[in-house]
Parts: sequence; structure tokens; C-alpha cells
Amino acid sequence: MKPIDTLEDIERELASLVQLDERLVRVVDVAGDVPLRRRSADFAGLCNIVVAQLLSVAAAASIWARLEALVVPFEPDVLLSKSDEELLGVGLSNAKLRTLKAIAEELKAGLCLSEAVGWPGEVAHKRLCEIKGIGPWSADIFLLFCAGHPDVFPVGDVALQAAVQHAFGLDERPKGKVLAEIAERGLLTVGQQRDCSGPITV
Repeated sequence: MKPIDTLEDIERELASLVQLDERLVRVVDVAGDVPLRRRSADFAGLCNIVVAQLLSVAAAASIWARLEALVVPFEPDVLLSKSDEELLGVGLSNAKLRTLKAIAEELKAGLCLSEAVGWPGEVAHKRLCEIKGIGPWSADIFLLFCAGHPDVFPVGDVALQAAVQHAFGLDERPKGKVLAEIAERGLLTVGQQRDCSGPITV
């Protein structure tokens, strides 16, 4: 399975999506070029996602900077060598501390995050969710933005749900299975579809 590594990959796959669902033509016209936003598909990449959950960008960046300064190099063994007091001292919550340590233990036990892009989407998602503290959203965001997995769609992401609602003129925000159906079939299954002939604004 080829990861999404370049802007050319994005352009190719986006062109395929537009062919599958013509409504995306207008969405692409308004959104413009889609940037390549990739992070490292490793221990640091997954930990960064966990640290940033439910925090403002500024707060997450501040905590992450302190954590990186403490855990040098940023590897499982080094993180596990630090005391809870040291790790909590950078601003981590107890729950996030437990999750980071669980990730470190999984990697020490043989999990290779960089290989996740080669697994089928459902397999990769399930395996990451087996790590204590990693939920569906974290797993999908890692696979999408770090691994560049071509077969992942974070249906639990509120911003994505809102974007689909706005782009397709839905009466309510599509969630979970409903959003998955829209992604898989190109069908509108939520509420009443509005007239989408007018301009789209973002």
C-alpha cells in the first residue's frame, strides 16, 4: 500500500475522488490546493498527537517543547526512565502520562509504527486502538498525518464533520457511521439535502 508522501500523491488521489463524486468539484474549487501535512511516523509522532488532545495549539506546543527538552533523545527507553514527577512537571495530565508510557511499552514489545502504513486501514486502526489510552480519533490522525495512510478517514473528527456538513449543505453534522457512508458511497444520508447550486463559502 503506497503512502501519501508527496503533493503529487494528493493531486492524484483527489482527482480520483472528484471522479467518484462530482460534488467535490465545487469543494475543490473553493478550497484550492490541498497541502501535504506530514509528521514523523514514529514514537514522537504518536506522542505529539496524544499531548495535543483537547488543548489549544499554543498550550500543546508549550507542553510538547518541555517534554522534548526532558526526553532526549525522544525514545521509549528514555521516556520510561523519567519519573512520573518529572513528566507531570512538563504539564502532562495523569491520563496522558499513562498513555505515553503505554505507547513506549508497546514499542519496546515490538510494535513498529512506521510499518502501519502497509497494513489495511481497519487492521492498522484496530492495532493502534489496542494501546491503552489510544482511541479511534488518535489512531486515525496518526495514520493520516504521520503514516500517510491512504485508506483512513477520521469520522470522529468534529472539524471534518462540520466541513462535510457545510460543503454538502446538510441540515446536521454527519457523525460516525453516517459520515463513513458519505465517504464510502458518496451518498447524502443525513437530513434533507439543500440546494447546492449556490456558492460555497469557507
